[in-house]
Amino acid sequence: MARTNLSKITVVDLRKREDILNTNLPFNKEKTSIKQKVLSFVGKVISDPIDYVVFASTYLLMFGAVFLVFELEDDFYEFHNAMLSTTLGSIFYMVTFTLLLFKLSFLLFLFIKYLQYKPIKSVSDDELPSCTVIVPAYNEGKLVYETLISLNDSDFPKEKLQIISIDDGSKDDTWQWMKKAKEELGDIVSIYQQPKNKGKRHALYRGFKLATGDVFVTVDSDSLVKKNTLRNLISPLKVNNDCGAVAGNVHVLNTKKALIPKMLNVSFAFSFEFIRAAQSTMGSVLCTPGALAAYKKEAVMGCLDDWMNQTFFGQPTDIGEDRAMTNMILKQGYHVMFQRNALVLTKIPEKFSGLRKMFTRWERSNVRENIMMSRFAFTNFRETSKLGLRILLLNQWLGIVTAYPLVISMLYMIVVHPILFLSSTLMGILIFNSIPVIFYALKHRKSKSFLAHTYGIFYAFSLFWITPYAIATASRRGWLTRGLTTT
Repeated sequence: MARTNLSKITVVDLRKREDILNTNLPFNKEKTSIKQKVLSFVGKVISDPIDYVVFASTYLLMFGAVFLVFELEDDFYEFHNAMLSTTLGSIFYMVTFTLLLFKLSFLLFLFIKYLQYKPIKSVSDDELPSCTVIVPAYNEGKLVYETLISLNDSDFPKEKLQIISIDDGSKDDTWQWMKKAKEELGDIVSIYQQPKNKGKRHALYRGFKLATGDVFVTVDSDSLVKKNTLRNLISPLKVNNDCGAVAGNVHVLNTKKALIPKMLNVSFAFSFEFIRAAQSTMGSVLCTPGALAAYKKEAVMGCLDDWMNQTFFGQPTDIGEDRAMTNMILKQGYHVMFQRNALVLTKIPEKFSGLRKMFTRWERSNVRENIMMSRFAFTNFRETSKLGLRILLLNQWLGIVTAYPLVISMLYMIVVHPILFLSSTLMGILIFNSIPVIFYALKHRKSKSFLAHTYGIFYAFSLFWITPYAIATASRRGWLTRGLTTT
């Protein structure tokens, strides 16, 4: 994972402090070791001044909220009694309690499944199937060149590797960078140009048709893979005959400066390494990400025309191609798995405008594909267990069905009891977002784990409207973020 380097001043200051302490104070070896660990941790926390400000602001808000909750205990008690005194209020409490109980039970269910997860170890070079990597690109500039270079640098056997990159009618110098990669890498890379911008699904379709490998891998053109990513990603397809697709482990590439990528990196870790890991034990990962996914050739060819010609309310579908492909592969009876050890670093929006557009696109796809999944999830679509997938789908629907009631309740509380709402919401974020905080601290960097709390606040107060808006506009077409490179 990309890590933010210490600033020059911070490094110098810390070294000076260590030298002074080592020279002037009679610490024994054990105490010095502890001191150095403390200084190292502090250095990581304050590596970027903005991190210190964000850290302080996050916990000032949340612990201030905890203080208010206890200070306003009588007000909360009065509100509680007033709600229970009405039929509507009693129903609201009962529904809320039921939903909370379901969510906690679902989280416990995921945790049990997560404990059962183990990534598949890489198979030998001789066992690896032939592979075609497809890289669609639109207005990515130099990033597509770096993506192709990282793929070529993989430790995957070159005689079994084919890389296809397709320029989807870019308006910048993307094609020039693709040609540069072709010149440097030779025959292992094939590059093509669409006559005009047709959309990512069309570019992928062309790549699938040109591919000669037994396994297809899709990689976004703003993503970099680790050296062992391809072989780790593809290995489950060889080891498990029921496996039709594999989701890679996505981390954020551009975490150096902007706060949004830093927060999303922590959020992605929980989403992929906990949630998708749990889903993988059921053979029911719900979405293979566009940034990195592997597909068995037969599974893709079994649904390729339906996928290409997919419609929603009579209109061609031009978003959610990754979730749609996953659904169609699951429908054929295949398992879809996750590989934690197949890592890709991908660029995400750095500004709010780009983030809201990306989330809107994801949520619209989520609504559409939940409808599609509901058409086969409760049928006998595969011989192995189907219960896990059905539970996952019900949880997905729960988020959609409750979107409007939750927003209406929130707006009511903001108008009638703003202080009670703000304090209880922030306290709730402190409690429930501590789960991804602890997860990230244990698996990655303790010094960045607090960003899960920051992200919880950010989402609750600036992105809460995305799901209800996406439901209302689910039939709209458009990629929204195409051509956005830094926003």
